[in-house]
Amino acid sequence: MVLLINRLIFRDPVSARNWLGVIFSTLGVMILLFQGNPLHATSLHTFSVGDLWAMGSALSWALYCSLLRLKDRRIPANGFVAVSSLLGALILLPIVIFWLMRHPAQDWAAWRELFFLSGLAYLVIFPSWLAYLFWNKGIAAIGATRGEIYTHIIPLSGGVLSILFLHTQPHAWHLFSALFIMVGIGICSLEKRQAAAIRLRG
Repeated sequence: MVLLINRLIFRDPVSARNWLGVIFSTLGVMILLFQGNPLHATSLHTFSVGDLWAMGSALSWALYCSLLRLKDRRIPANGFVAVSSLLGALILLPIVIFWLMRHPAQDWAAWRELFFLSGLAYLVIFPSWLAYLFWNKGIAAIGATRGEIYTHIIPLSGGVLSILFLHTQPHAWHLFSALFIMVGIGICSLEKRQAAAIRLRG
């Protein structure tokens, strides 16, 4: 999706090798999604409100990645993430207040338990701060078109973590999914390295 947005809005050239890498990586994600059985695609014929929210989220993320190039390079990375998080919190605050008004009876004791506080600390430090910081730096270095393909590692890592921590039974399609995703990333990365080598020789 980022690739299409960059092509339509910024007129970025997209090579055949880049398309090939995206196709391979996307096939890997589909293998994981359908659990290695194409017949499982029939279970996706009905769309729910949750599916629409997920599609909207994917589109919003793609626009964020594509428009990140417009950020002034003089703005420090930490400051950019901090301001973005603050604005996001301000937008969500009315929703939280509305939810608390609709559900006034809360077991606040559970919110003070170590398990909840440690989970909250993890969310603040890793997904909300470091993940965005590293991602923004990566996109600034290699561009959104190439960087977007690394989002395909997310479902792959989810599958690996489910095997390690949730005792999910590993299957052959896990391996095939990982293979397709890594080959796709490798194809896109190889193109970037070759272009850099040509510039150095020039």
